[in-house]
Amino acid sequence: MSDSFLIELERLDGYRFRAEFGDGIPALVTDEGPPLGQNGGPNPTRMLATAPANCLSASFLFCLSRSRVEVGKLRTTARATLVRNEQKRLRVGRIAVELHPELPGVEPTKVQKCLEQFEDFCSVTASVRAGLPVGVRVVSDGVVLYERAS
Repeated sequence: MSDSFLIELERLDGYRFRAEFGDGIPALVTDEGPPLGQNGGPNPTRMLATAPANCLSASFLFCLSRSRVEVGKLRTTARATLVRNEQKRLRVGRIAVELHPELPGVEPTKVQKCLEQFEDFCSVTASVRAGLPVGVRVVSDGVVLYERAS
């Protein structure tokens, strides 16, 4: 991967855009919700919340695979909280990411190394944190294995 990349947006109609990522990656249609758009795709706020959730998920899975820990399904949620700033402009005030890995028969202590390291390898979360809080939790079978408050 190079040190930079280019994403091109082309307006389709209204507030719908086609985002072209290059490198053979399929295009993505984005849109705003009503009353501006028609919810024809994710809006920029949803994509912002998706980025750290996806990055953290991939980082955690990579670490677990390197540690030879078998993972079943992994479900991740990202909750973006919208707030108004002093000028009454809507902003993302916080993103809370929660990973739910299935770790059948795995002792929680076996994943401890990954729990201590996986966030450090997620470039997106570290970058987003420079501008807004990002909380992270890992929960398996109802047990909180890791938590970093935002």
